[in-house]
Amino acid sequence: MLNTEYHLSEKEELAVVDAIKAAEKNTSGEIRVHIDPSSDKDAFERAKEVFFELKMNETEAKNGVLFYLAIKEHKFAILGDEGIDKVVPDDFWDTTKDLVISEFKKGDFASGLQLGITEAGKRLKEFFPYQSDDVNELSDEISKG
Repeated sequence: MLNTEYHLSEKEELAVVDAIKAAEKNTSGEIRVHIDPSSDKDAFERAKEVFFELKMNETEAKNGVLFYLAIKEHKFAILGDEGIDKVVPDDFWDTTKDLVISEFKKGDFASGLQLGITEAGKRLKEFFPYQSDDVNELSDEISKG
């Protein structure tokens, strides 16, 4: 899925952060990206750990979303907080995940993240529309392990 030597350039990181900012203009949801160089854990389990480490569970509406990657092992997961899970269909993240992975397979890591983040913002808008008094509760910066 991912080239193990691939890292985001500064320009690509800025483009991913811009995608987060743009997506969050559609939704009150909070989107983060975390990249581990390596992890021997299951992607979803590690994403849960990172979710709590980044205090994403502390958003008021419980509507945080984490895009998690472990580069070396080619692992990827999308994790939504309990507020999202309570209202969306069980397969809610499948389309977004498939979109991201299709770009990763082409070797376009940054584009995969940008497209996935944009899609997440559009899809979350139905359940968590942007509010005029919305406060950005979480950093938009990419975190790294």
